Amino acid sequence: MAGDSPLHTAIALDGDFSCIAEARQFAGSFLDRIQADHGVPISSRAMEMTRLVVSELVTNARKYAPGPALLELRVADARVEVTVWDSDPALPVARAAEPGRIGQHGLEIVVAVAQSFEARREPVGKRITATIALLDDPDADTAIC
Repeated sequence: MAGDSPLHTAIALDGDFSCIAEARQFAGSFLDRIQADHGVPISSRAMEMTRLVVSELVTNARKYAPGPALLELRVADARVEVTVWDSDPALPVARAAEPGRIGQHGLEIVVAVAQSFEARREPVGKRITATIALLDDPDADTAIC
């Protein structure tokens, strides 16, 4: 894909927590299509980590922000970029580790599995972006002939 424009898709998410499963399925289907239609190598770990990151970010959007959310997926340079926009301008903060705490570890998980993580305010709401390597060895040569 070197030199090509990135492959991109997006979906608006609204309603109850059922949209979390919809978002996970949407991400898996997108990566399956990228692999099948464009020959982009994607490890099973990258598939699972992408679904996990999507699940955690969409869960937080549904839990803490009123109104709709937007999930964007972009594949370029042997990485998938997962971006979730929501209407709450408050930036998330990963909490300090507490062995006895139950739940509220989603952001910690995302930061741990992603190559990069960014949270930024938008004119309306915020945009959270996490990037995941498509191969288990992100330094491997991924050029497609």
